[in-house]
Amino acid sequence: MTRKIISSLALVMLAMIKPFAQTTATPMPQIIQKDGRHALLVDGKPFLMLGGQAHNSSAWPMMMPNVWQAVAAMHLNTLEVPIYWEQIEAQPGHFDFSIVNTLLVQARQHKVHLVLLWFGTWKNGSNHYMPEWMKRDAAKYPNVTGKNGGAIDSPSPNVKATLDADIKAFTAVMRYLKQSDPQHTVIMVQVENESGAWGSVRDYSAAAQKMFEGLVPAELLKPAILTALNVPVVNSGSWQQVFGDRADEYFQAWHVARFIGQVAAAGKAVYPLPLYVNAALREPFGNPTANNYESGGPTDNVLPIWKIAAPAIDLEAPDIYLSGSDKVLKVIDLYDRADNPLFVPEAGMMPDNAKYLYEVIARGGIGFSPFGIDDNGRGETPAETAKRLAPFAQEYADAAPIMPELAKWAFDGKIKAVVEHDDHAAQTIDLGAWQADIKFGGDGRANAAPVYSQTSGKLMIVKLGENEFIAMGTRCHLTFQPTDNNAGKAWQYLKVEEGHFENGIFKPIRILNGDETDWGGPGFGVVPKVLRISVVVRH
Repeated sequence: MTRKIISSLALVMLAMIKPFAQTTATPMPQIIQKDGRHALLVDGKPFLMLGGQAHNSSAWPMMMPNVWQAVAAMHLNTLEVPIYWEQIEAQPGHFDFSIVNTLLVQARQHKVHLVLLWFGTWKNGSNHYMPEWMKRDAAKYPNVTGKNGGAIDSPSPNVKATLDADIKAFTAVMRYLKQSDPQHTVIMVQVENESGAWGSVRDYSAAAQKMFEGLVPAELLKPAILTALNVPVVNSGSWQQVFGDRADEYFQAWHVARFIGQVAAAGKAVYPLPLYVNAALREPFGNPTANNYESGGPTDNVLPIWKIAAPAIDLEAPDIYLSGSDKVLKVIDLYDRADNPLFVPEAGMMPDNAKYLYEVIARGGIGFSPFGIDDNGRGETPAETAKRLAPFAQEYADAAPIMPELAKWAFDGKIKAVVEHDDHAAQTIDLGAWQADIKFGGDGRANAAPVYSQTSGKLMIVKLGENEFIAMGTRCHLTFQPTDNNAGKAWQYLKVEEGHFENGIFKPIRILNGDETDWGGPGFGVVPKVLRISVVVRH
């Protein structure tokens, strides 16, 4: 009788708990698409990741206080942080999620989301985050064999034992997240880190060579894929026959992508969070060969291969450490595709790089993140950390109160932006009935002479209506001119308000007029400024 009573009580309690769990569960993060633009949905709403990435060895609990200090200084809403295979599975089949749990608990305390970076088979092209028991068994888990027969410091993508071990560990991670993170603190996961190989274009082991001499998989022989890869359309052939002088690189890309695609698919089957991979870039101009960069990873020229080989990966993302506005903007253009949501998971911590946040937002990107936000054990004071992070922190501070609106406006195509190029040339933005004219340099003062000590100028415009705009920017001046049937007609500002956003609502602090608008238009100085502007044609 007692057992029956206990069982009945248990069933009643379960019935009470189940509806509660269903009503409190948050929607799964997902990426959606509309008219070639993308949005990351978090809690069912468009979300813009104002991110920052911790250093590679900073996810250990004793290092995290410095990371959270940087998170606060930067006004982040998303922290990218690595998790380590060597720690999670230090012994075969025994998983330790204590660090993952610490990250979840502390992120919730600091009210930020997480993007976890799975440092598994690949980290910057090497196997250095594999567990010790795998490193000690090179025969079972071999690296790439170079063209001359020598060993390369990079894991082979052609080894089933390595693949099986990675799948087992990664699915264990995803299973733990499913059980431990119902509120979706983690909104995305990066699968591996900058995969590919340095020092050899591909694996030249006997097993790999046999595959290389075999037929190209049918999936890659579709006319659209071959055309995108700039080779003639054929029905069959070996890698060399089909791809010519790019055969080695394309072979490597196919096998790296297939490996990671299988890891991703297994993890997503357990817990379908958005998954992505990041790319160590090649030079975006001139079509260099793979002996000059990390071969096999998701570089721009092999994206068609990755899309076919790894469909469980939601996006391929560029790590931007290049210098020069032409190169950076070209990279952003190459990865901003209808089939690829734009996300910059790593950018160099150079002050001028903060401006590219505007470019990513305007293109409907889902996030931006500089790399190395914490002091990496250097012992910075809070003031020193704040100073180092200031260029990004200022932008995030202005964007954070309006993040949901920015994400939705971007998804709806209402945002346009320009960033200062290395030549400091003036630029224009087409706003339909109006053209915005932007000149860079200066400190935002009326009639001030341009000063080009840096190239950090930028402007982002949100089109609220035909004649009403929100403008955010630094180190530039903005003016307008009517277009179409009103081209050449007189016009004027109805009102220019300077202010800030609180909970998505614009709060004006003053109306700009006179010197602040009459000398080359409203000016934006070194510190970001937010304006609400309305204009009118004088009929």
